[in-house]
Parts: sequence; C-alpha cells; structure tokens
Amino acid sequence: MPDLYPLARKLLFAMDAEKAHHATLSMMSTAKNCGFLPFVTGSSYSPNPVESPIEVMGLKFPNRVGLAAGLDKAGTAVGAFGVVGFGHVEIGTVTPRPQPGNDKPRLFRLKEHHAIINRMGFNNPGIDGMLKNLEQSKQDFSGILGINIGKNKDTPNEDYLNDYLACFEGVYGAADYVTANLSSPNTAGLRDLQSADTCRELITRLQQKRDELEPEHGNKHVPIVIKIAPDLSEDAIKGLAAAFSESKVDGVITTNTTIDREAVSVHELASEAGGLSGAPLTAKATEILALLRSEMDPNIPIIGSGGVMSGTDAKAKIDAGASLVQVYSGLIYRGPALVKEILKTV
Repeated sequence: MPDLYPLARKLLFAMDAEKAHHATLSMMSTAKNCGFLPFVTGSSYSPNPVESPIEVMGLKFPNRVGLAAGLDKAGTAVGAFGVVGFGHVEIGTVTPRPQPGNDKPRLFRLKEHHAIINRMGFNNPGIDGMLKNLEQSKQDFSGILGINIGKNKDTPNEDYLNDYLACFEGVYGAADYVTANLSSPNTAGLRDLQSADTCRELITRLQQKRDELEPEHGNKHVPIVIKIAPDLSEDAIKGLAAAFSESKVDGVITTNTTIDREAVSVHELASEAGGLSGAPLTAKATEILALLRSEMDPNIPIIGSGGVMSGTDAKAKIDAGASLVQVYSGLIYRGPALVKEILKTV
C-alpha cells in the first residue's frame, strides 16, 4: 500500500502543533475502530504488533521498536499504535491527580531541524482517568504496555516519594512495566531528583511496594525502569550507573529531551523554554547510552530513546548497547514508514 503520511503531514503541519497532536490521536483511534487505519499506515490490518520477538526485563516484546512516553499521555490510542507496528507503547507521564500542564502555546516544531520543543508539563487525566481510557484503547493490543509516572507539579520535592508510590500502586494492574520519570525539564525542580542517592531511594521504595503488590495481583511482577536526561555530566552518569547497578533496577531509558540549544541556536524558536527532541538530540542521546552501558551492570537493559529518526539511528543505539528503541519526534516527521524501516534494520 502507498505511504499516505506525507500528504497527512502537510495538513497536520498547517495546524497549530498541539491541535494537530490531539487531532492525530483522535483520527488514529477512529480509523482503527472503523478498520481503515491500515490504509493510512500501509500495513496489513491487525491490532497486534509486527512479530520479531525479544525478551527484555523478563517480558516478551513482539519487536524492538516502541513508542516513547509523551505522545499518548492519556492512554487513548494504545491499540492504534499496535496497528502501526509498535512492539511496545509507553503512555504518560501520568500523575496521581489530573493536571492541565503549562500554559499554551507549549509545543513547537523546528521543521528545518526535524525537531520539536515542548514544555507540556505533565498534562494528563490522572491515574483514574488514564485507567478508564485504557479500558477501551488497550483491549485488543497484544504488545507490551509501559506506563510512565511522575509527580504533580504542586507536590514539593521533599514529598516526591508519595506521588511515585501512589502512581506505581495505581497503575500496577494495567502496566507491563512502569517508568519513573525524573528527567522532564518541564516540571520545576524535577531534574533535581536525578541524583544517585535519590534514584537509589526511589528504586528501593518502589521495589518494596512491588513486593507488597505482587501477591495482590496474582504474583504479577512489574519491572521498574528509570528515565534519565541527556544533560547530565559524565560523573553524574557514572554515579547513576553505580546506583542502578547496586539497586538492581530492571531497566533504564536514555534519554529524555534536552535543554541544550546549541544545535538549533540559529532558529527563531531556539529561545523557547522546554525540552528539545528530534534530530538534534540523536548523537548526544546515543553517547549517553554508550557511556551508561560501559559503566552499568551489563545485565540491566537499556531502552534507547532520543533522536531516533531512521533505521540507521535505531541501529546505532542497538550497537551502543540498547536492547530496545523508542521513537516520538521521528514518528511526527516520518510517520508509520519509520517503524517499518527500523524493523527492517534492527
């Protein structure tokens, strides 16, 4: 089937970025439910991801390619992304209570750089709202579901554990794995929680909570993953690698968006606050991945995210030590064809 996304992208890029974002999720879900999403994606109809299985964190992933958190924040289109071919979908970030996020405008395209700046601020429907959405969107999805959790904006950093534990308990029954997001630049003070000591404390407390929850959920074991920023110093990454190794975290995602603007400094939107993603992040995120891989227990898997814009980018992350890869901005610029390209490459 022909790739219709370039035409759709022209229409979407003529719209405000955030309106286009929500319109895309709505159209994907509607198209899936009506059975014609494959005509847009160019794939054979199936709610199930393309099969090229790999076991990571004790879970059988249908393939190595996943959707990064941030695109489907509310969990409304999980099944639709399965049709696109994703082996895993990570939704969120979700917080204990609903919150609207930061003031608009808060999402910007840097087309010349194949990049995006966002300062969304964990806008989400809260745990209860997300779980309600999943009742519809997940019911025929056979891939792996990750749920990305964070703290509410008005929760002081000293009380951060309460929010992460509440989220973990709330989503435990629905998630195949849970990612603790300490690395978004769009919630004031959140990145201050990325210290080795804080991460070690968070992982230990989540593991203790998991020990309590497992018997309540039929001995279901939910892996715990930490997502880190690309703007950490080499010493900080080495410190985190030691903390991850000592605490035996189940997995790490490298990386979140960057606050560095060097690669887009000439762009008129470069001064917009928020996290930069897309092609300018590609090399930096892969470097962080390789450093963490060299310093961390080799038995702890890494999920490579940040600037995966092609099959070559995905392979570079696998070669650097990633077990899985995730895309977000690449999907915005390339569409479903990117997923197929990565699947052929890795």
